Amino acid sequence: MNKERQSFLLELLNTPSPSSMEMAIQKRWIKEMEAYADEIRTDHAGNAIAVLNPDAEFKVMLAGHCDEIALVINRIDEHGYLHIDKMGGINPKAAVGMKVTIIGYGKTITGVIGVNAQHHGGLKGDFGLDDLFIDCGAKSKEEIEKYVQIGDLAVYKREPEVLMDRYISGRGLDNRTGQFIVGEVLRRLSEKKINVGVYAASTVNEETNMGGAYFAAAGIEPTMAIAVDVTFATDYPGVNKQKHGDVKLDGGPVLAKGAPINRNINAMLEKAAKSLDMDVQYELTPRMTGTDADKMRLTGKGVPVSLVSLPLRYMHSPVETASIQDIEEEIELMVEMIANMTGEESLNPLDL
Repeated sequence: MNKERQSFLLELLNTPSPSSMEMAIQKRWIKEMEAYADEIRTDHAGNAIAVLNPDAEFKVMLAGHCDEIALVINRIDEHGYLHIDKMGGINPKAAVGMKVTIIGYGKTITGVIGVNAQHHGGLKGDFGLDDLFIDCGAKSKEEIEKYVQIGDLAVYKREPEVLMDRYISGRGLDNRTGQFIVGEVLRRLSEKKINVGVYAASTVNEETNMGGAYFAAAGIEPTMAIAVDVTFATDYPGVNKQKHGDVKLDGGPVLAKGAPINRNINAMLEKAAKSLDMDVQYELTPRMTGTDADKMRLTGKGVPVSLVSLPLRYMHSPVETASIQDIEEEIELMVEMIANMTGEESLNPLDL
């Protein structure tokens, strides 16, 4: 990945995109994609879709969700402290002592997640978000309500960083990396002659209800769809690989295997990986994938789906960490597969 593309990825990671409030990052992504797509579409859910070769009968949809987990203000007390709930899979233990950016209705402001000092007893055992609060420095409810109201959202105040010129670490790599990847696949395919339509969808709301993927796929009516998301890396201390599998950074893209996954699409991905002499890894999704693939699959008359994932350490924390090499290989894999499609491929597993 060259420095220009890496800079764009870091810009996306720096843009707050809490689930249900993804407008800023979508507008930035659209601005970038306009130079490469034949058309740009949006819908009432807030999805952004870049399209190549829209007249093609065979339509390949790539979905990477742009929303990140967040905190939501659910109460403001008389002293001006903000009490919080979760918007997506927030880990309370990872939130302790963090700075946050509150996207208030009156102003974007900084706060800190307060915690009882260890000298005063600290936090005991299991605790939840209802044991934490945000301190913005306000002295009263009336003062903070000039900027913040119930339902406003907050994200960790955490800039992405590059570690050892090898890994990217920060908040919300789940799944702004996926948003970046689907856009980058389309950008590179725009330089090639392709036989299928490509619909790169930056979807919304995956962290909360996956409704964005449903809206997008229902509107596109794709022939096939690939969810581009992240999965749990297990290559750091304390992880039970026997229980959770063996997935590592720099090990290559991760393909899912399980009941929801179309075997023909996986076979095409594996053929592309072999052509590139690229290693791939595998994860099991026996019943559901827990990603946009689940919603896309059940739109219209049914959509054959697959899932290509990026190995990610420290999921749903402020320091999610992924490999630049894995990101690049995931892009190359899907470009190779789609560039070699004829538009006559069978997706019926009985034809294998």
